[in-house]
Amino acid sequence: MPSKTSCFLLTSLLCLPPAGAATQLYRCEANDGSITFTSLSCASGEQRSVQEVNPYLPGSVVAIMPEANHEETSGMKTKGREPGVIGRTEDKCGNLIDARQRRAAIINQRVIAGMSQQDVESALGKPDKVSIRTSTTSYRYDLKRGRSAQVDFDEKGCVKGKGKSRTAKSPR
Repeated sequence: MPSKTSCFLLTSLLCLPPAGAATQLYRCEANDGSITFTSLSCASGEQRSVQEVNPYLPGSVVAIMPEANHEETSGMKTKGREPGVIGRTEDKCGNLIDARQRRAAIINQRVIAGMSQQDVESALGKPDKVSIRTSTTSYRYDLKRGRSAQVDFDEKGCVKGKGKSRTAKSPR
């Protein structure tokens, strides 16, 4: 004799709606253009049309939206355009170096032309002396052996480029 749980399970399975059953909805359009969807009847004076709704079944693949028609219609004009770059930040030094070069220079404690004052302080630390003359700023780093290194910035606060070499080693 089957147990109560198996009888309950069998009874509940028989009560399920068939898998492919579609539900009907009514689309009611009023005289003012408003549209209402209902499973009941439409109000008097509204145009009624039947909409067939197929419920989603787990495991089935059903397109939710119809595929777009990519054909050109008579009113559309297509013209080729260059894609725009969105989200690219313009740094005050004119993007002379990219993020990878900046990161590598900071990690290796080097100074590269095009770095900002904040980048230099991240790489070398706070300067021992700061000199400001007209539109240029200079950072001076003193070493223990009596030597020093100087980093010059332009009016925008960017490291000035040297004639031959673009990089300088850390003074520390």
